[in-house]
Amino acid sequence: MRLTGLNRQIVLSMSVLIVSSTLLGWLGWWVFFAIAIQFDPAMISAPDDWSPTTAEWLWMLGLTVFGLLLAAYLAVKLAARILTPINSVMDSVRKVAHGDLAARAVAGDRTLGETAMLVDDFNSMAERLERGARESRTWNAAIAHELRTPVTILRGTLQGVVDGVFRPEEVEFRALLSQVEGLGRLIEDLRTLSLADGGQMQLRLESTDLSREMADVAAVLAPELAAAGLQLRLDLCGQPVSCDPARIAQVVLALLDNARRYADPGLLALATRVDGGDYILTLDDTGPGLPDELARQVFDAFRRGGSERVLASNGSGLGLAVVDAIARAHGGSASCTHSAAGGSRFTVAWPAKPVA
Repeated sequence: MRLTGLNRQIVLSMSVLIVSSTLLGWLGWWVFFAIAIQFDPAMISAPDDWSPTTAEWLWMLGLTVFGLLLAAYLAVKLAARILTPINSVMDSVRKVAHGDLAARAVAGDRTLGETAMLVDDFNSMAERLERGARESRTWNAAIAHELRTPVTILRGTLQGVVDGVFRPEEVEFRALLSQVEGLGRLIEDLRTLSLADGGQMQLRLESTDLSREMADVAAVLAPELAAAGLQLRLDLCGQPVSCDPARIAQVVLALLDNARRYADPGLLALATRVDGGDYILTLDDTGPGLPDELARQVFDAFRRGGSERVLASNGSGLGLAVVDAIARAHGGSASCTHSAAGGSRFTVAWPAKPVA
C-alpha cells in the first residue's frame, strides 16, 4: 500500500522517533561505559551483580528524560503541522456561521495532503456561498427593477380610473395588456431559470419535425419583426429531432424577440441543420454585433450591453439566459459569435438523439 499525505507524515514521524530512541539508547550506554572505564570502573556493576549501580540508575534516568523530551518535541511539531490547517478551518467555519462569507482557511504545510484538501474544499465551498449570496442580491435587485415599471404603470392607470381621473373608455387597454404580457413572460423566464438551476427542469422528449413549430413562432412575431424593419428568412431542416418542442419553441421565441429589440433593420436568417449527430439552430442578423467580451457573457441573467438602444429597450435581460438553460437541459449548449454579415450569430446545438 502506498502511503501519501498525512498517513505518510505520521509513519515517517513515528519511524524517526523509534530510530532516534534506539540510537539514543545505544550511543548513550556506549558513552557511559567509555566514561566509566576511563575515569572510574566502579561506576559499572560487577558481571555477577544484577543490581545497577547508582551511576547507572542516574544515567538511565537521564536517558529516559531526554528520550521523553525528544518524543514530546517531535509530537508537538507534528501536531502543529496537522492542527494549524484544521484550526484555520474551524476559525473560518465560525466566521462563516456568523455571516462573514469572505473568510478563508490557510492550508499551511501542503505536504499533508488530507488537510490541504480539507482547506481547499472549505475555501471552494465558502467561495460558492459568497458568490451565491452576491448573485442572490443582484437577482433580487434586478427582479425588483424589472417589476417596478409595469406594476407602476398598471397601478397608476387603475388608480386613475378609480379616482375618476380617467374614464374607462379613455384607457388604452392594449397598452395595459402589453404590460401584463411582459410580466407573464418575466415570471415564466424566472420559473424556467429556477427549475434549471435546481436541476428540476423536466423535458418531454419526442421525435419532432421542428420546422412547423418554428414557422408558427415566426408567424406570430412576423408583424413585430416587420415593424422593427427586420426581414425574416427561414431555412429549416425537415429532419425529425429528439427534443421538447415547447421548450425549443421558447428558445426560438426568445432569440427572435432579442433580435427584434437589439438588431439593426435588415435581414434576419433563422436556419437549422443536422451536423455530426447534433441538431444546430442558428440565427444571424446584420448588426450591430457584440464585442467579444460581451458575447461570452450575453447568456448570463440580467446581462446587457451599455448602448443607448439596449438601455432604452424593455427587455428583462433573461431571454438569452433561458435559451442557455434550455440548451443545457437538452445536453447541448448556446453560443454567440460574429455573423458573416457583420452582426451576431446565435447558435443553439444539442444531440439529435436523446442522451441519458
